[in-house]
Amino acid sequence: MSWPDLVGVTLTALVTTLIIGGVSVLVIVALRRSSLILQLCILMLAAIASVVVSMIGAANQMYLSEHDLTVAINVAAVSGAVSLALIGMLGIIVVRNSRALASAARRIGEGELVETAGKHSSTEFTRLADELVATSARLAESRAREESVEASRRELVAWISHDLRTPLAGIRAMAEALEDSMVIDPPRYYRQMRVQVDQLSSMVDDLFELSKIDSDTLHLSLEEVSLYDIVSDTVADLQMISRGREIRIEAPHGHGLVVMADPRELSRAVGNLLVNAVQHTLVGSPITVRVDLVAGRASVSVTDAGGGIPDTDLGRVFEPGWRGSPARTPPAHGGPSSGAGLGLAIVKGIMSAHRGEASVHNVPGGTRFDLVLPMDASITF
Repeated sequence: MSWPDLVGVTLTALVTTLIIGGVSVLVIVALRRSSLILQLCILMLAAIASVVVSMIGAANQMYLSEHDLTVAINVAAVSGAVSLALIGMLGIIVVRNSRALASAARRIGEGELVETAGKHSSTEFTRLADELVATSARLAESRAREESVEASRRELVAWISHDLRTPLAGIRAMAEALEDSMVIDPPRYYRQMRVQVDQLSSMVDDLFELSKIDSDTLHLSLEEVSLYDIVSDTVADLQMISRGREIRIEAPHGHGLVVMADPRELSRAVGNLLVNAVQHTLVGSPITVRVDLVAGRASVSVTDAGGGIPDTDLGRVFEPGWRGSPARTPPAHGGPSSGAGLGLAIVKGIMSAHRGEASVHNVPGGTRFDLVLPMDASITF
């Protein structure tokens, strides 16, 4: 075949394929909401038609015999029919896989935990199925966390409502007694009312602090402070409410330990742990505060003799409103009021703001709370 004839045949095939391809694209766009199998069949029919029409055009240019042209068209038709059948089978498999994945996605949307999305015919579908299963697991974990947070919120609201009602009722009763001149010793009532107001003020302060922590608006004023001085000053401030409980300070390597921290917030975190220890330690039992350098990080640990915390509750210790079991809060200890159960949650938030950690562990006879500051926040001399 000469070059002019070859160029002519090529142009004929190209023009024919472009025309038939353009028509098929228009048809597929018109049927874009139809089944994937139908769209694949249209593409295959367009390919077969372009081959057949191109062969007819080439035959006319090359003056092939009618017999040769018929044979060529039959071969193309048979090959196209087989290809069309294979495309149909592939389309059925693809549609079946897509329906299985759609069903899994629908179940995930309905809140069901999908552990498997079935077996699929290709690597891409298998990866998509695995991702749907992983997404379902993450959503289930998220829902569990959300339910836990909601339960904690309801518990917190119930505790705060109870704790607010008690002092308010006391203040009201004492105010009515004073108003009706039914009081023999008015100064004693005034003192009791002031104590109740102080308790309410402390609860409001805790709620405000927790709201700043939860909304990420707790701003720290960082400066270099002696960790031992923070602990010793906090212990001295709480001597009045310790009520016979000995508070020991141990600092084997912590006397010269300086940290970058907000002294007010860090003192509050240590103080909350000490108040918690006083509440849960019997009179005459020691409370140990240890300041140390552990694995290159500044550490403060508070160990009480309150009998420990059940293992089932250890994971909830730092939740707002958590108060522990009745065995953990005996009524005869004579310690300060337990408040609304916000102290440990505030400790956790303060340490997170310092990029540190707060943890709790049971020890023989009691519980140890640890506060750890990161390495770049501690300096030793």
